[in-house]
Amino acid sequence: MQSLSYLLNETWFIVLMAGALIGAVLSAVHHAEVIAHRTGEPYGTLVLAISVTIIEASLIIAMMVAGHEGSQFIARDAVFATIMIVMNGIIGLCIFMGGFKHHEMSFRNEGTNSALAVLTALATFILVMPIVTVSSPGPDFTKSQLAFAGIASFALYGAFIFFQTVSHRDYFLPKAEHKKTDSTSHAAKPSKLKTATSVVLLLLSLIVVVGLAEALNPAIEAGVKAIGAPKTVIGIAIAMLVLMPEGYAAVRAAKANRLQSSLNLAIGSALASIGLTIPTVAAVAIFLNLPLSLGISSLNTILMYLSFFIGALTLAIGRTTLLQGVVHLIIFFEYLFLSLVP
Repeated sequence: MQSLSYLLNETWFIVLMAGALIGAVLSAVHHAEVIAHRTGEPYGTLVLAISVTIIEASLIIAMMVAGHEGSQFIARDAVFATIMIVMNGIIGLCIFMGGFKHHEMSFRNEGTNSALAVLTALATFILVMPIVTVSSPGPDFTKSQLAFAGIASFALYGAFIFFQTVSHRDYFLPKAEHKKTDSTSHAAKPSKLKTATSVVLLLLSLIVVVGLAEALNPAIEAGVKAIGAPKTVIGIAIAMLVLMPEGYAAVRAAKANRLQSSLNLAIGSALASIGLTIPTVAAVAIFLNLPLSLGISSLNTILMYLSFFIGALTLAIGRTTLLQGVVHLIIFFEYLFLSLVP
């Protein structure tokens, strides 16, 4: 009886935390949209991506410093999971839902193709290069290699942000016909006070999201252990929880026929996850002499480059249909299955 009572209490606790997590996600999305409406594209989509990435980096560093078993792989697993979830899960769902409702959607392929090129380079620098370097054994960088990779990633991400927000900002703006049909473009912009309030509440909501995700981590670990799944599944689960605000906002934009905003947010999240998280984690690992392993397996390398190849085809012509969404979602389900049964 005592064990049954404990199990029921534990279940209710997890349900309450999950409910609070959903509420925090909805709050984060709302306040991010307020800020986005005030700042306009593409600045608005950067707000949520960078905010979540900063807190995600803090979560990874906290787990690394705690020194739990397998903590040297948490950055690798989280970053790789973010790429696969964004490239196939979020983008696939956005294209599928938008295609189902609007038949065909269009966007500026100049900006999205540029973002995909930067993401491919960043992922190769961080997740593939450690496999082929020979200065250290295993899928690891030496300290000098890790430092250079972190600096190169940050520099490339900084160059992309300049390209997106200054030199070629129009590449990431919705097409003219989308502006006419987007009801939010005719609404009055929020006041400075409301925007400032939303900035504070967005940060608080994101802290709650990541805090609840960390609190749910023991339950996730117990579930993974119970089904005998590899520990990499923990990284996938954490990445999914952290990406919930961005994913929800991206799908909402796609359903409103604003695929440009969806792609800006989705790919921007993956870029920030590498361009900001890895340099920060690398600096902490070097300074505190913490173990850090970033190289992915051959199976994951194939899945990642398949995602980039299909993504390049999807983004090539600036128009998408439901079929392309199905392709991305099937690749995502293949990734999930092979994560459970490698």
